Amino acid sequence: MGKVNVEDNARKFIKQDDVHEAQHDKNLYNTIIKRGKVSSEIPEWEELRNLASQIKEHALTHLDHYIDQFATKAEENGITVHFAKDADEHNAIVFDILNSHGAKRIIKSKSMLQEECGMTPFLEERGIDVLETDLGERIQQLSDERPSHIVMPAIQKTTEDIAKLFADKIGTDPNDDDPHSLAEAMRNNARPKFLVADAGMTGANFAVAETGTFVVCTNEGNADLTASIPPLHIASIGIEKILPKVEDLGVFIRLLSRSALGTPATQYTSHFSGPREGSEMHIVLTDNGRSKRLSMDKFWHSLKCIRCGACMNTCPVYRRSGGLSYGATYSGPIGIILDPTFDEDTYSELPFHSSLCGSCTEICPVHINISDQIIEWRKVMMEKKKTPFGRRLAFAAADRMLGSATAFKMMEKTTYNMLNILPKSLLENSTLDPWVEDRELPDVKKETFRDWYKKNRKNND
Repeated sequence: MGKVNVEDNARKFIKQDDVHEAQHDKNLYNTIIKRGKVSSEIPEWEELRNLASQIKEHALTHLDHYIDQFATKAEENGITVHFAKDADEHNAIVFDILNSHGAKRIIKSKSMLQEECGMTPFLEERGIDVLETDLGERIQQLSDERPSHIVMPAIQKTTEDIAKLFADKIGTDPNDDDPHSLAEAMRNNARPKFLVADAGMTGANFAVAETGTFVVCTNEGNADLTASIPPLHIASIGIEKILPKVEDLGVFIRLLSRSALGTPATQYTSHFSGPREGSEMHIVLTDNGRSKRLSMDKFWHSLKCIRCGACMNTCPVYRRSGGLSYGATYSGPIGIILDPTFDEDTYSELPFHSSLCGSCTEICPVHINISDQIIEWRKVMMEKKKTPFGRRLAFAAADRMLGSATAFKMMEKTTYNMLNILPKSLLENSTLDPWVEDRELPDVKKETFRDWYKKNRKNND
């Protein structure tokens, strides 16, 4: 995979029409408004955030102990536990389980870990039919696209987009873009496939070391059907999802949906403690770079993420550029700090796809220092020369200029004169500077602030 050109990807989303960017921004802004309302109704909201952060930090700094405890308890409950060090092992284990049961048709609920591992194309290449049961994920699957958002995978699409997609893929009326009608059409298309599935796959929002139980939170009930109808249930769980105790769940359940969608709770919060009679349950505990990230002094706090997507909802860059512009499993601010841990070369441009406004850090329910980590990733990319030479040269020049008062004054005066002398066609050349493609430079004042300040301070003195 080549380096992600995030600017070009964002440009395609923004320039396609006058609808998608505005609608995307509006939808996400609405979730922030709702999040603010429901969180303000809980007096202990900040206390919950602090406690959640502390619990996650404790669990992560004692992760070896809690992994062992969780696996032991889960196996005592009749669950078969597998360990995968990376995506390849995860996929191989899943395929071996399915193959040993002769499973050719699987249904699955949304799992970012399975997406991260590229599991679906891996299985499809081996003759296994995979059906996404989450509505948003199914839309993206039919579109042959990645999820655009952690919680709302198809948030970048309009109802008109979905009507056309469903008409092409499942034969519905292309002129019927009513959301309820579209959801019903997909339900009628997918439900018969639930009944004939050989296996069901889920992820997990949380796993409890104390009991060997894992929890899946959904709003559609699809994960419950996925886990309950087929005779085989496989759950993919990242090792960072483990919490020490059952009582910890109360903190995170109260935070998760409020942070994600501005709702008090998900419609379904399902606890899985073992296989039902006559069925099998398997857990694939997966590392896939998490241990490596845990050893990274400046970046390990990203493992506290509970995948709520609040940082994406508030991010002015994500809201306007769309999730697919990041070219990765994880988009938005959390993607910026997660994706380079998988591949620094491919995702070297993502840390610069941020305004550094700090809103992501302010809103994170578990106090991840996202904006600080974005800055640190910028430093990594600059030091390792993974950014364009022109940018490194510009930053080096800025460093020298800003480090010297004399140099700064000279550059200020030179720039001021250039803005007055050079023709507007040259100054607003989008080929030389993409920033001006959709913007106009401000009018140049008759004097700089420095000159105005010196003149007025002298008079005052």
